[in-house]
Amino acid sequence: MRISANFDGGNIQVVSQDDNDNIQLAIRPDEGGEFYQWFNFRMEGDVGNHYRLNIINAGTASYVKGWSDYQAVASYDRQNWFRLPTEFVDGKLVIDVTLDCSSIQIAYFAPYSYERHLDLLSAVQMHPLVDLEHLGLTLDGRDLTLVKVGDGDEAKKNIWITARQHPGETMAEWLVEGLLNRLLDRENATAKALLDKANFYVVPNMNPDGSVRGHLRTNAKGVNLNREWQTPSLEKSPEVFHVVNKMKETGVDLFYDVHGDEGLPYVFLAGCEGVPRWDERMAGLQKRFTEALCLASADFQTEFGYAKDEPGKANLTIASNWVAETFGCLSNTLEMPFKDNANLQDPFVGWSPERSQQLGEASLIAMLAVVDGLR
Repeated sequence: MRISANFDGGNIQVVSQDDNDNIQLAIRPDEGGEFYQWFNFRMEGDVGNHYRLNIINAGTASYVKGWSDYQAVASYDRQNWFRLPTEFVDGKLVIDVTLDCSSIQIAYFAPYSYERHLDLLSAVQMHPLVDLEHLGLTLDGRDLTLVKVGDGDEAKKNIWITARQHPGETMAEWLVEGLLNRLLDRENATAKALLDKANFYVVPNMNPDGSVRGHLRTNAKGVNLNREWQTPSLEKSPEVFHVVNKMKETGVDLFYDVHGDEGLPYVFLAGCEGVPRWDERMAGLQKRFTEALCLASADFQTEFGYAKDEPGKANLTIASNWVAETFGCLSNTLEMPFKDNANLQDPFVGWSPERSQQLGEASLIAMLAVVDGLR
């Protein structure tokens, strides 16, 4: 039996593997040591054998409540992902595996590799309305790439979409892939109508370094990018620094920042009701967008989510709040579960890449519902 995480996005440390019924593993913390929860590794063994994996430091992970009703994901072909029997017991995350093939990949959520990220960029650039712009370099020297979709007409609205500020939230880039594929579908009426009225600026991966390093939440310097938007710097958060500068150049009429939530088993929006410049116009746009997304996707709901900030008390270091306050625009953080959607459960796959992609497609319908009133 062999376990390895020496690949793009990999994260696990082997503590002991002498006993198949008590394999002991530990998650490696992000740079800086403040966060950890993401794991991603490959296991080789004998077909038909049962293995019990114990992640022994799960009890002190960043979001311990995230282990409740959670099941690890796995794949034999790295294309189709399913859930494994998993329980959180005595501070350990216990995963049971009976091998159908000699090698299996196990992760916190279906990975979205850096290679797939590059494949996505290469594929979308083939569309005549797409242009890729290099915004700058990350701390590890990787490209931060902006996907521009549209004809650049300044009279059109400017819609910005960012994903994976927190690199372990891979469902965010799965959503962007689905959204871009639908937006670039020449036969899709929603896409055509939107592109007649808006230009899109999409950053599919805000944190390439953290993604490759196997981090949950931070970049190469151990910085949480979603707390850097008020004062980003080239020294700590060049990813945000470059995006902020480009936003100031283009302006923003709608912002959609895509995330995953470890604890809540629901799809929901976190709006910007607490920013100082919140007004009736912004509230009206928020209401129309939310209502449209409810109709576009049965996975989306409004009963469960984060508590709204008190008026004027929003944390302006967070992306969606900073953008709302700076540009006076409709701005939301979209959250998806690492677990399953408790309202529409699928015990075999739980929340999945496919459902994330479909939510990305549905998001375009909500954007179309508000685009005329954005400016």
